Amino acid sequence: MKYIEYTPCLELGTYIHSFWELKGEGSDHQWERIFPDGCPGIVLNLGDTCKTDSGASSMDYGKTYIVGAMNTFKDTFIDRNTRLLGVCFKPAMFSSFFNYASQHELTNQTVEFGTRYAFDMGKLHQSPAPYLNSFFLDRRKTIHPLLQSVLKDIHGCNGDVNIFEVARRNYITVRQLERHFKAHIGLSPKEYAKIIRFQSALTMMNANHPRKLSAIAFDCGFYDQSHLTNEIKKYTGYTPAQL
Repeated sequence: MKYIEYTPCLELGTYIHSFWELKGEGSDHQWERIFPDGCPGIVLNLGDTCKTDSGASSMDYGKTYIVGAMNTFKDTFIDRNTRLLGVCFKPAMFSSFFNYASQHELTNQTVEFGTRYAFDMGKLHQSPAPYLNSFFLDRRKTIHPLLQSVLKDIHGCNGDVNIFEVARRNYITVRQLERHFKAHIGLSPKEYAKIIRFQSALTMMNANHPRKLSAIAFDCGFYDQSHLTNEIKKYTGYTPAQL
């Protein structure tokens, strides 16, 4: 399997994490597991039909799909004829390009995009990154300033935050904040913060000089090592030793 990430142009850096391309190779015939990161995405299938959502959904050639934010893992089947292009949006940024359903309706889902949002498959085959840069530059809309402030607070503490305190600092009630999160991110503020904390712990575990789980649990704000282990199982389906 060959996986490449492309950095979006500078003007899109606030909106989009990356463009990516995945191509299957001769020996590929396996399920690949994806962990939640709080980000929605778009996937364009330029290869054979591809099973995803742990086999519950399929992505057909020439079609475009929305992938909602996840609060659990999912598996996608990769073989030698797989070719996928993707866009990984930053949290709450999908609605800066598309008028679509509430993100809460898309959580953990892979949904076919309507033809009104069609991409030019010919240009995607030839030069995906330049075409995607141009496509999204033409569609940019206003950023949600309140959510950006809240997200900055959550990421600044690597997810180890009190949502009531975050709401207070941003002059909004928790109930209002939950409505904004579900509409634009697809997760509750609490669930989103837990995913960011999990990702922070995962980064520490995958570092060149990994530390003891108990130390990582302490630094990331988990109650203890057992709490961290349970969160890892929830979001990956694996124990720490299996990662």
